[in-house]
Amino acid sequence: MSLPKTLADDVARNLVMVAQLIDEDPEQAYAYSRIALRLASRVAAVREAAGFAAYATQKYAEALAEFRAARRMTGGVDLWPVMADCERGLGRPERAMAMAGEPEVQKLDKAGQVEMRLVAAGARRDMGQIDAAIVTLQSPELASNSVQPWTARLRYAYADALLSAGREDEAREWFGKTIEADKDGATDASDRLAELDGVEFVDAMGEDEDEDEPATVAEAEAEADVDSDGDIDSDIDDAIEAEAEADDEIEVQADDKNSHDKG
Repeated sequence: MSLPKTLADDVARNLVMVAQLIDEDPEQAYAYSRIALRLASRVAAVREAAGFAAYATQKYAEALAEFRAARRMTGGVDLWPVMADCERGLGRPERAMAMAGEPEVQKLDKAGQVEMRLVAAGARRDMGQIDAAIVTLQSPELASNSVQPWTARLRYAYADALLSAGREDEAREWFGKTIEADKDGATDASDRLAELDGVEFVDAMGEDEDEDEPATVAEAEAEADVDSDGDIDSDIDDAIEAEAEADDEIEVQADDKNSHDKG
């Protein structure tokens, strides 16, 4: 569907803002998507963008409605995995599993099929079927040594599922393989692996800031007592010194008097 140039420009500007903000500020991205939707609700790209913005803010029912609308307009299947994940978000993992077995999955490209596998494994876990989730993730893509855009996420999901099943040694191995594929740090696999290895990260800056501060009330009171005692000792020393100076003055005056009497 074509739009008048001015309207098309307005819609495009809002869609650009959705794309720019959806990761760092999903709520703001969602607001821009609603503007685009009011301007051009019959444009498939607008419905799709609105769906992703709603999905990013966990408005799964709204996202699913937008994705379905976009799919009706285009006839494509690219949105099938995210539609299934919306079903998971709505607490309907069994529907997500049903979608994983539909013919549409066979029409997806490789990335879409891997995404569908991840969603299906997630649905299995939602239903408490952790062993089935592990089997679902086992695939040629998981076994491959080549690194693709989906590799890190697939390995991470597998490692996490293994850990949930109590297979810690295998999970450690796959978190390590995730790190090898995750060049952009999209997952927290390194943190998970460190946690399994018992490594604790210490905030050095935080320690420096707290170094001079008493750790407990008792220590603070003890420190206050030390300072107080120090002040008292200082006062006593001053008094003794003043008294000694007074004694010296008296002795000097006595000597002067004796000298004067002898004279």
